[in-house]
Amino acid sequence: MATKPPAGDPVQDAPHVTAPKQSAAGLPAIGHTVKVAGAQMGARRATLTLLKVNQKNGFDCPGCAWPEEDKRHTFEFCENGAKAVAEEATLRRVTPDFFAAHPVTDLAARSGYWLGQQGRITQPMYLPEGADHYEAIPWERAFALIADELAALDGPDEAVFYTSGRTSNEAAFLYQLFARAYGTNNLPDCSNMCHESSGSALTETLGVGKGSVLLDDLHTAELIIVAGQNPGTNHPRMLSALEKAKRAGATIVSVNPLPEAGLERFKNPQTPGGLAGRGTPLSDLHLPIRLGGDQALFRGLGRLLIENDDLDHKFLDAHTHGYEDYKATALATEWDQVERATGLTRAQVEHLHTRLRNAKSTIVCWAMGLTQHKHAVPTIREVVNVLLLQGNVGRPGAGVCPVRGHSNVQGDRTMGIFERPAAPFLDALRDEFGFEPPRHHGLDVVRAIRALRDGTAKVFFAMGGNFVAATPDSAVTEAAVRQARLTVHVSTKLNRSHAVTGARALILPTLGRTEKDHQAGGDQFVTVEDSMGMVHASRGNLPPASPHLLSEPAIISRLARTVLGPDSTIPWADFETDYDLIRDRIARVVPGFDDFNTRVRHPGGFTLPHAPRDSRTFPTATGKANFTAAPLEYPHVPEGRLLLQTLRSHDQYNTTIYGLDDRYRGIKDGRRVVLVHPEDAAAAGLTDGDYTDLVSEWTDGSERRAEGFRVVHYPTPRGCAAAYFPETNVLIPLDHTADTSNTPAAKSVVIRLEQH
Repeated sequence: MATKPPAGDPVQDAPHVTAPKQSAAGLPAIGHTVKVAGAQMGARRATLTLLKVNQKNGFDCPGCAWPEEDKRHTFEFCENGAKAVAEEATLRRVTPDFFAAHPVTDLAARSGYWLGQQGRITQPMYLPEGADHYEAIPWERAFALIADELAALDGPDEAVFYTSGRTSNEAAFLYQLFARAYGTNNLPDCSNMCHESSGSALTETLGVGKGSVLLDDLHTAELIIVAGQNPGTNHPRMLSALEKAKRAGATIVSVNPLPEAGLERFKNPQTPGGLAGRGTPLSDLHLPIRLGGDQALFRGLGRLLIENDDLDHKFLDAHTHGYEDYKATALATEWDQVERATGLTRAQVEHLHTRLRNAKSTIVCWAMGLTQHKHAVPTIREVVNVLLLQGNVGRPGAGVCPVRGHSNVQGDRTMGIFERPAAPFLDALRDEFGFEPPRHHGLDVVRAIRALRDGTAKVFFAMGGNFVAATPDSAVTEAAVRQARLTVHVSTKLNRSHAVTGARALILPTLGRTEKDHQAGGDQFVTVEDSMGMVHASRGNLPPASPHLLSEPAIISRLARTVLGPDSTIPWADFETDYDLIRDRIARVVPGFDDFNTRVRHPGGFTLPHAPRDSRTFPTATGKANFTAAPLEYPHVPEGRLLLQTLRSHDQYNTTIYGLDDRYRGIKDGRRVVLVHPEDAAAAGLTDGDYTDLVSEWTDGSERRAEGFRVVHYPTPRGCAAAYFPETNVLIPLDHTADTSNTPAAKSVVIRLEQH
């Protein structure tokens, strides 16, 4: 099989379109997995590598954060997980000769797909000021350049330290420790762009900004509501859990503007029925809600539960605060407002209410379809309100389930990657390491871009990720990054952020999850936390892609020694040698990690404590679970305009583009498409196959344009549209963010369609 990257950059705006699929996985998923893995790794290497994915003695998938059961399948991965592994374990290499042949101006003109397909970066690379080519640089010189630039700043807050969600617990802990020892809390991360709204809402209402369920709860729930989420593409292994719940008698309801194949029918590749049969129908009820109408839906459900006295009064009296205010607000909500906001009929809402009242245990799962609206935080608070009414927190088969993306994005936050750290965490750092951490709040992602734009931040350091492509307002973000004195990216592969640089730039190549990590103290392993608070080990099995790679803990340790100097009280050299020493310090600083080294060596790891789940205690300001009574909000769209949501294709994970197909939605060989209801297309004078420009409109009178999108007729509610990111990031202003969480509101963008 071929292991060479594509010769040219393929056309992405002339797709072939067929009808959407009505089932997910099955034989096509296996076939595609074999094809992609073989093309990147070769057949033998692919087999040996994939057999270690998500195994107790193997490595954690670098894709999503969905947890594993205690008993593992031989093939414990999904199609998109296999794509993630293949891209990391690829045999393709990006050497200094590649950079000599491709100036930065050439790289900047390439698509994200083409850049990612070139393979693993093999050596540290440096882009001098005024140059157009990266050149190889020794590690020691790279660290010295960073140290010199940091030392030249007027203060530590002129530096920004960004983190992607794939960084291990050990690396994340060292990274935040270094940033704070240097003197700043400027620690934005990808949570700022996805589930920050969840954390804000859950911390206020339940006292813990994480989900309250374990995998067994999902298996035993009587009702599961999946809102604003597409598991078939973004978290495919979740479908196995939903299938298990379904077979145990659960009712599953999907709430989403688009019908999603995985929630319609799942053909489990691990079972004969999934391979040769018709699979398992999952969703008992699909509610095609209008974009941004979820708060109104859950408010309507709350009103119905109260009116019909479908309440757990004992739980309400003992464990909640603010019920009477919420009750008054819910009962005052008008049905015509709920119908207008949701696009659903009262009968449809009442149908879901019947499911709720008949279920003894309910879980609500959600993802970015709820978190990326201006009113995202009130929406998630409303989800909590409905669950509290029936006591569906802190008992088996019930609770909140925000489904996280990157495989350790939740662990990074647990380790202290946060621009607004809590005082007890900083106190623990001070007591453990003998320095006074900064106490003032730092910059999140949006504020970091503003700081770079305004010249108040001058050094940008990214531990993984693709910051330029992941963030909104592409033109403003790219111009802001180019203002920096120095940009540094710790990376495994090429992406657009390597082509949009500060005056000087460094690429520091690192080990991937799939690779052996051998240090002076012997073979090392790292740990991750999944979406449900389970912490487990990850051990790579492949030789490193290059002898010039360093692990993330080694990069941070060597950088810290260079920047902080010999007087630092922190034993950075020891941490690089033996990761057990890092875990010993984590155990003394981070609650829930007592005896970390022993417990994580138990096959499958251990579960972190969660007070609402474990004991129905709520570490909130009131000491109870808090009802909230916010005004009802939803987007108001002018006549002749549509509300756009950005989304991923099936051949995509966040900004990583694995291919140009969206198999379940019927899109092949293209990404510049806009999914529109046929009547909305006709109203704009367009038909299926026409090309249109997407023009976003804003209250200040400004407009933004994304050109050349193929119109695809699609079963979405009237007034709604969908298109892929990052192609549509250009449409979203930097200041269009969720209240409280400051998350970019990428799921509610008012647009018009103009003939291209």
